[in-house]
Amino acid sequence: MDRLTSLTVFGRVVECGGFSAAARRLNMSVTMVGNHVQSLEDRLGVRLLNRTTRKVSLTESGKYYYERSSQILADLDEADTAVGALTTMPRGTLRIFTSTAIIRFLSPVVSEYLSLYPSVSIDLNIGERMVDLVEEGYDLAISAVPLPDNSLISRRLTPWRHALACSPAYLEAHQPPSVPADIGTHNCLRYAYYPYGDEWRFFDPNGEQVSVRVAGNIVTTSAQTLRYMALNAQGILLAPSFVIVDDLAAGKLVRLLPDYKPAEFNISAIYPNRAHLPTKTRLFIDLAAERFAEHRRWMS
Repeated sequence: MDRLTSLTVFGRVVECGGFSAAARRLNMSVTMVGNHVQSLEDRLGVRLLNRTTRKVSLTESGKYYYERSSQILADLDEADTAVGALTTMPRGTLRIFTSTAIIRFLSPVVSEYLSLYPSVSIDLNIGERMVDLVEEGYDLAISAVPLPDNSLISRRLTPWRHALACSPAYLEAHQPPSVPADIGTHNCLRYAYYPYGDEWRFFDPNGEQVSVRVAGNIVTTSAQTLRYMALNAQGILLAPSFVIVDDLAAGKLVRLLPDYKPAEFNISAIYPNRAHLPTKTRLFIDLAAERFAEHRRWMS
Protein backbone atom coordinates (compact mmCIF):
# COMPACT_ATOMS: atom_id res chain seq x y z
CA MET A 1 0.00 0.00 0.00
CA ASP A 2 1.04 3.61 -0.53
CA ARG A 3 2.93 4.64 2.58
CA LEU A 4 1.87 8.29 2.60
CA THR A 5 -1.76 7.32 2.25
CA SER A 6 -1.36 4.89 5.12
CA LEU A 7 0.16 7.64 7.27
CA THR A 8 -2.76 9.93 6.45
CA VAL A 9 -5.28 7.20 7.27
CA PHE A 10 -3.53 6.39 10.56
CA GLY A 11 -3.61 10.07 11.53
CA ARG A 12 -7.33 10.31 10.78
CA VAL A 13 -8.06 7.25 12.91
CA VAL A 14 -6.24 8.83 15.84
CA GLU A 15 -7.91 12.22 15.38
CA CYS A 16 -11.39 10.79 14.86
CA GLY A 17 -11.08 8.26 17.66
CA GLY A 18 -12.07 5.23 15.63
CA PHE A 19 -12.01 3.38 12.31
CA SER A 20 -15.62 4.08 11.36
CA ALA A 21 -15.36 7.85 11.93
CA ALA A 22 -12.09 7.96 10.01
CA ALA A 23 -13.65 6.00 7.15
CA ARG A 24 -16.48 8.52 6.91
CA ARG A 25 -14.02 11.43 6.98
CA LEU A 26 -11.88 9.87 4.24
CA ASN A 27 -14.81 8.54 2.19
CA MET A 28 -13.24 5.09 2.46
CA SER A 29 -14.48 1.71 3.65
CA VAL A 30 -13.80 0.64 7.23
CA THR A 31 -12.02 -2.41 5.89
CA MET A 32 -9.67 -0.31 3.79
CA VAL A 33 -8.92 1.93 6.77
CA GLY A 34 -8.06 -1.14 8.80
CA ASN A 35 -5.84 -2.48 6.00
CA HIS A 36 -3.82 0.75 5.88
CA VAL A 37 -3.23 0.74 9.64
CA GLN A 38 -2.35 -2.97 9.55
CA SER A 39 0.09 -2.31 6.72
CA LEU A 40 1.93 0.25 8.84
CA GLU A 41 2.04 -2.06 11.85
CA ASP A 42 3.35 -4.94 9.73
CA ARG A 43 6.02 -2.71 8.24
CA LEU A 44 7.14 -1.42 11.64
CA GLY A 45 6.72 -4.68 13.51
CA VAL A 46 4.89 -2.96 16.38
CA ARG A 47 1.29 -2.36 17.41
CA LEU A 48 0.29 1.27 16.96
CA LEU A 49 -3.29 1.12 18.22
CA ASN A 50 -5.08 -0.75 20.95
CA ARG A 51 -8.45 -1.80 19.55
CA THR A 52 -11.66 -2.58 21.44
CA THR A 53 -15.20 -2.94 20.16
CA ARG A 54 -15.97 0.61 21.28
CA LYS A 55 -12.82 2.67 20.69
CA VAL A 56 -9.15 2.72 19.79
CA SER A 57 -6.24 4.19 21.74
CA LEU A 58 -2.58 4.79 20.97
CA THR A 59 0.13 2.52 22.28
CA GLU A 60 3.35 4.13 23.49
CA SER A 61 4.95 3.39 20.11
CA GLY A 62 1.82 4.63 18.37
CA LYS A 63 1.91 7.94 20.24
CA TYR A 64 5.52 8.57 19.17
CA TYR A 65 4.81 7.51 15.58
CA TYR A 66 1.73 9.72 15.37
CA GLU A 67 3.61 12.81 16.59
CA ARG A 68 6.45 12.31 14.11
CA SER A 69 4.29 11.32 11.15
CA SER A 70 1.96 14.29 11.74
CA GLN A 71 4.93 16.63 11.49
CA ILE A 72 6.11 14.94 8.31
CA LEU A 73 2.69 15.34 6.71
CA ALA A 74 2.54 18.99 7.82
CA ASP A 75 5.97 19.62 6.27
CA LEU A 76 4.81 18.06 3.02
CA ASP A 77 1.74 20.28 2.98
CA GLU A 78 3.95 23.31 3.59
CA ALA A 79 6.25 22.30 0.74
CA ASP A 80 3.24 21.93 -1.57
CA THR A 81 2.02 25.37 -0.56
CA ALA A 82 5.44 26.96 -1.03
CA VAL A 83 5.84 25.50 -4.50
CA GLY A 84 2.34 26.58 -5.45
CA ALA A 85 3.08 30.08 -4.19
CA LEU A 86 5.97 30.40 -6.64
CA THR A 87 3.48 30.66 -9.47
CA THR A 88 1.00 32.87 -7.63
CA MET A 89 1.10 36.63 -8.05
CA PRO A 90 1.21 38.43 -4.69
CA ARG A 91 -1.78 40.56 -3.83
CA GLY A 92 -3.44 42.26 -0.87
CA THR A 93 -1.98 44.56 1.78
CA LEU A 94 1.44 44.04 3.33
CA ARG A 95 1.73 45.59 6.82
CA ILE A 96 5.32 46.51 7.75
CA PHE A 97 6.82 48.14 10.83
CA THR A 98 10.29 49.69 10.93
CA SER A 99 12.27 52.36 12.76
CA THR A 100 13.08 55.91 11.72
CA ALA A 101 16.79 55.09 11.41
CA ILE A 102 16.18 52.35 8.83
CA ILE A 103 13.60 54.05 6.63
CA ARG A 104 16.27 55.69 4.42
CA PHE A 105 17.35 52.20 3.31
CA LEU A 106 13.87 50.67 3.24
CA SER A 107 12.12 53.36 1.18
CA PRO A 108 13.86 52.39 -2.10
CA VAL A 109 12.92 48.75 -1.47
CA VAL A 110 9.28 49.70 -0.94
CA SER A 111 9.23 51.75 -4.14
CA GLU A 112 10.82 48.99 -6.21
CA TYR A 113 8.54 46.34 -4.72
CA LEU A 114 5.37 48.29 -5.54
CA SER A 115 6.59 48.74 -9.12
CA LEU A 116 7.23 45.01 -9.46
CA TYR A 117 3.97 43.90 -7.83
CA PRO A 118 1.20 46.41 -8.53
CA SER A 119 -1.47 44.14 -7.02
CA VAL A 120 0.03 44.69 -3.54
CA SER A 121 -0.42 47.77 -1.38
CA ILE A 122 1.86 48.50 1.57
CA ASP A 123 0.85 49.80 4.99
CA LEU A 124 4.20 51.06 6.34
CA ASN A 125 4.38 52.21 9.95
CA ILE A 126 7.44 53.88 11.49
CA GLY A 127 8.22 54.24 15.18
CA GLU A 128 10.80 54.01 17.93
CA ARG A 129 9.34 51.17 19.99
CA MET A 130 9.23 47.41 20.36
CA VAL A 131 6.32 46.24 18.27
CA ASP A 132 4.19 43.14 18.92
CA LEU A 133 3.78 41.71 15.42
CA VAL A 134 1.05 39.21 16.29
CA GLU A 135 -0.97 41.43 18.60
CA GLU A 136 -0.85 44.40 16.23
CA GLY A 137 -1.37 42.43 13.05
CA TYR A 138 1.88 43.15 11.23
CA ASP A 139 3.16 40.83 8.52
CA LEU A 140 6.75 41.92 8.91
CA ALA A 141 9.17 44.12 10.85
CA ILE A 142 12.52 45.41 9.62
CA SER A 143 14.51 45.94 12.79
CA ALA A 144 18.09 46.81 13.75
CA VAL A 145 17.78 45.20 17.19
CA PRO A 146 16.35 41.81 18.23
CA LEU A 147 12.70 41.77 19.22
CA PRO A 148 12.00 40.21 22.64
CA ASP A 149 9.73 37.42 21.34
CA ASN A 150 11.95 34.38 20.67
CA SER A 151 9.16 32.60 18.79
CA LEU A 152 9.51 35.01 15.86
CA ILE A 153 11.45 34.08 12.72
CA SER A 154 14.39 36.31 11.81
CA ARG A 155 16.27 36.61 8.51
CA ARG A 156 19.46 38.66 8.51
CA LEU A 157 19.61 41.41 5.89
CA THR A 158 22.95 43.01 6.79
CA PRO A 159 25.29 43.18 9.79
CA TRP A 160 26.13 46.53 11.35
CA ARG A 161 28.09 48.02 14.23
CA HIS A 162 27.80 51.05 16.46
CA ALA A 163 30.29 53.88 16.38
CA LEU A 164 31.45 55.57 19.58
CA ALA A 165 31.51 59.32 19.02
CA CYS A 166 31.18 62.79 20.41
CA SER A 167 31.43 66.35 19.11
CA PRO A 168 34.72 68.28 18.84
CA ALA A 169 33.29 70.78 21.32
CA TYR A 170 32.77 68.02 23.88
CA LEU A 171 36.42 66.98 23.54
CA GLU A 172 37.53 70.56 24.19
CA ALA A 173 35.91 70.37 27.61
CA HIS A 174 36.57 66.72 28.51
CA GLN A 175 39.50 64.32 28.46
CA PRO A 176 38.94 61.78 25.65
CA PRO A 177 38.78 58.12 26.70
CA SER A 178 41.87 56.06 25.90
CA VAL A 179 40.35 52.67 26.84
CA PRO A 180 36.72 51.54 27.23
CA ALA A 181 36.90 51.75 31.03
CA ASP A 182 37.34 55.53 30.70
CA ILE A 183 33.89 55.82 29.13
CA GLY A 184 32.35 55.27 32.56
CA THR A 185 33.58 58.68 33.69
CA HIS A 186 31.69 60.49 30.91
CA ASN A 187 28.06 61.46 30.41
CA CYS A 188 26.80 58.68 28.14
CA LEU A 189 23.79 59.24 25.93
CA ARG A 190 21.91 55.94 26.11
CA TYR A 191 19.50 54.23 23.73
CA ALA A 192 16.70 52.47 25.61
CA TYR A 193 16.66 49.41 23.34
CA TYR A 194 20.40 48.77 23.34
CA PRO A 195 20.39 44.96 23.81
CA TYR A 196 22.85 44.98 26.73
CA GLY A 197 21.24 47.75 28.74
CA ASP A 198 23.73 50.05 30.48
CA GLU A 199 26.65 47.73 29.69
CA TRP A 200 28.36 48.87 26.51
CA ARG A 201 30.34 46.08 24.85
CA PHE A 202 33.46 46.23 22.70
CA PHE A 203 36.15 43.93 21.35
CA ASP A 204 39.79 44.87 21.83
CA PRO A 205 42.47 44.50 19.09
CA ASN A 206 42.97 40.88 20.19
CA GLY A 207 39.31 40.06 19.77
CA GLU A 208 38.63 39.87 23.53
CA GLN A 209 35.32 41.24 24.79
CA VAL A 210 35.51 44.33 26.97
CA SER A 211 32.46 45.71 28.79
CA VAL A 212 31.93 48.96 30.64
CA ARG A 213 29.01 50.06 32.81
CA VAL A 214 27.80 53.50 31.71
CA ALA A 215 25.51 56.18 33.07
CA GLY A 216 24.19 59.49 31.83
CA ASN A 217 21.48 62.07 32.10
CA ILE A 218 19.26 60.67 29.32
CA VAL A 219 17.83 57.35 28.21
CA THR A 220 15.52 57.46 25.20
CA THR A 221 14.05 55.38 22.39
CA SER A 222 14.89 58.13 19.89
CA ALA A 223 18.20 57.72 18.09
CA GLN A 224 17.77 61.16 16.55
CA THR A 225 17.41 62.79 19.97
CA LEU A 226 20.68 61.18 21.06
CA ARG A 227 22.35 62.35 17.86
CA TYR A 228 21.13 65.91 18.43
CA MET A 229 22.47 65.93 21.98
CA ALA A 230 25.83 64.57 20.84
CA LEU A 231 26.08 67.26 18.16
CA ASN A 232 25.44 69.83 20.88
CA ALA A 233 28.30 68.55 23.07
CA GLN A 234 26.05 66.94 25.69
CA GLY A 235 27.98 63.67 25.98
CA ILE A 236 29.35 60.52 24.35
CA LEU A 237 27.17 58.58 21.95
CA LEU A 238 27.19 54.91 20.95
CA ALA A 239 25.15 55.13 17.78
CA PRO A 240 24.49 52.95 14.75
CA SER A 241 27.06 53.78 12.10
CA PHE A 242 24.30 54.44 9.56
CA VAL A 243 22.74 57.09 11.83
CA ILE A 244 25.85 59.27 12.19
CA VAL A 245 27.92 58.41 9.10
CA ASP A 246 27.27 61.83 7.51
CA ASP A 247 28.15 63.65 10.75
CA LEU A 248 31.43 61.74 10.99
CA ALA A 249 32.27 62.52 7.36
CA ALA A 250 31.54 66.21 7.90
CA GLY A 251 33.58 66.39 11.10
CA LYS A 252 30.55 67.32 13.21
CA LEU A 253 31.21 64.20 15.29
CA VAL A 254 34.54 62.58 16.08
CA ARG A 255 34.98 58.83 16.37
CA LEU A 256 36.46 57.58 19.66
CA LEU A 257 38.47 54.42 20.43
CA PRO A 258 38.73 53.27 16.80
CA ASP A 259 40.82 50.24 17.86
CA TYR A 260 37.91 48.87 19.88
CA LYS A 261 35.07 47.42 17.83
CA PRO A 262 31.55 47.63 19.27
CA ALA A 263 29.48 44.44 19.28
CA GLU A 264 28.01 43.45 15.93
CA PHE A 265 24.25 43.36 15.35
CA ASN A 266 21.98 42.71 12.37
CA ILE A 267 19.27 44.53 10.51
CA SER A 268 16.77 41.71 10.11
CA ALA A 269 13.44 40.92 8.56
CA ILE A 270 11.29 39.52 11.38
CA TYR A 271 7.97 37.77 10.89
CA PRO A 272 5.58 35.71 13.04
CA ASN A 273 6.05 32.19 11.65
CA ARG A 274 7.60 30.20 8.86
CA ALA A 275 4.56 28.06 8.03
CA HIS A 276 2.58 29.19 4.98
CA LEU A 277 4.47 32.45 4.58
CA PRO A 278 2.38 34.56 2.17
CA THR A 279 3.91 35.16 -1.24
CA LYS A 280 3.68 38.95 -0.78
CA THR A 281 5.77 38.71 2.41
CA ARG A 282 8.34 36.27 1.05
CA LEU A 283 8.96 38.33 -2.08
CA PHE A 284 9.42 41.52 -0.07
CA ILE A 285 11.94 39.83 2.23
CA ASP A 286 13.84 38.42 -0.76
CA LEU A 287 14.02 41.85 -2.39
CA ALA A 288 15.08 43.52 0.86
CA ALA A 289 17.83 40.93 1.34
CA GLU A 290 19.23 41.71 -2.12
CA ARG A 291 19.18 45.47 -1.63
CA PHE A 292 20.47 45.54 1.95
CA ALA A 293 23.39 43.32 0.89
CA GLU A 294 24.69 46.39 -0.97
CA HIS A 295 25.12 48.21 2.38
CA ARG A 296 27.05 45.48 4.19
CA ARG A 297 30.59 46.72 3.57
CA TRP A 298 30.26 50.14 5.15
CA MET A 299 27.60 49.28 7.74
CA SER A 300 29.81 46.71 9.45
